[in-house]
Amino acid sequence: MKRDYYEILGVEKTASVEEVKKSYRKLAMQYHPDRNPDDKESEEKFKEATEAYEVLSDGDKRARYDRFGHQGVKQGADFGQYSNANDIFSHFADIFGGMGGGSIFEQFFGGGGNSRNPNGPERGADLQIPLPLAMEEIATGIEKKIKVRHLKTCTTCAGSGAKSGTAVETCSTCHGAGQVRQVRSMGFGQFVNVTACPTCQGTGQSIRERCEICQGEGRTLEESTLKVTIPAGVSEGNYLTLSGQGHAGRRGGPAGNVLVVIQEKEHEQFIRDGDDVVLDLEISFPQASLGAEVEVPTLTGHSLLKIQSGTQSGTLLRMRDKGIPHLNRGGKGDELVRVQIVTPTKLTKEEKALLDQLSKLDHFKTSVKTKTKTDSSSEEPEAAMTDDPGLFSNIRSMFS
Repeated sequence: MKRDYYEILGVEKTASVEEVKKSYRKLAMQYHPDRNPDDKESEEKFKEATEAYEVLSDGDKRARYDRFGHQGVKQGADFGQYSNANDIFSHFADIFGGMGGGSIFEQFFGGGGNSRNPNGPERGADLQIPLPLAMEEIATGIEKKIKVRHLKTCTTCAGSGAKSGTAVETCSTCHGAGQVRQVRSMGFGQFVNVTACPTCQGTGQSIRERCEICQGEGRTLEESTLKVTIPAGVSEGNYLTLSGQGHAGRRGGPAGNVLVVIQEKEHEQFIRDGDDVVLDLEISFPQASLGAEVEVPTLTGHSLLKIQSGTQSGTLLRMRDKGIPHLNRGGKGDELVRVQIVTPTKLTKEEKALLDQLSKLDHFKTSVKTKTKTDSSSEEPEAAMTDDPGLFSNIRSMFS
């Protein structure tokens, strides 16, 4: 079982990015394989710290980890794909820069990372896809197929944007810088204005003959079908990341991600309250009075529920573990059944006579007196309606 990332780096959950970076720097120096040759334990600790740093230093990944744990960053983390420890270190070498003209990596271990080329490959944009789910699908988890329209690297020109057989050249205007400088003399000195090169639009490259398929863009718009596995217990607003399935980057850059955002469909029978579900169950007066065993719908089928004799309208009955699974931990919520006793709206003469006889018995009498037919002062009541959104918000507290 994986250790907690905050525990690995020795920081609190409220730690800032700078605190995370500082802690990782210390551990990286301590356990880097170059300083601990042939020490497998140090190498594993270095990899473990690096994995924790990648997640906790990234806002999106950290939010998913805080919400879902290790499962939340499993799809997009790409852990364990580095060929050796040096590859891992170079992936994070940017946090060691800024000291005396060379990085900490260079000072301790030799070598160094390359400065980023502003005209180099660009990472592609992310895509956000809403995914509506029924409550039954949330309760069991499900694999879904989604269609995505995204920019893919042009297969004809391999992303260069140039026609097959031709080459991409350095822009003659900016000489590959991607920027042009305009200097204007002012009364007190010079004013320098730096803008993107108008010839190459900031790429630093020039294409004489454009690819006929992508028209020099290096990418084409395509439709793909992706599979996404939804774990049981997700909620409205949760999202999963499909790494590398977004728009392809420019100039051969890596693709962005697809963020699959969960939406919950409204259910005809159930109302969700956390991981519990609430159901209104209509029963007859005889069932409430005598007791009964009734079949009740659940998110995974039907179950029998015992109604005790004398059950009152509005009584809440709990069916344990019939709710929604807890995300990334064992157990389920409950199904809370609110009993509603149905009053018949139409009665036959025989039914009226029987009810009249029952009303005269002691167990059917209440403190409310029945008015006689000669009393003409009675009024028709108005039905009281409520749309209070907090109606079920405190249901669970009634069982605590």
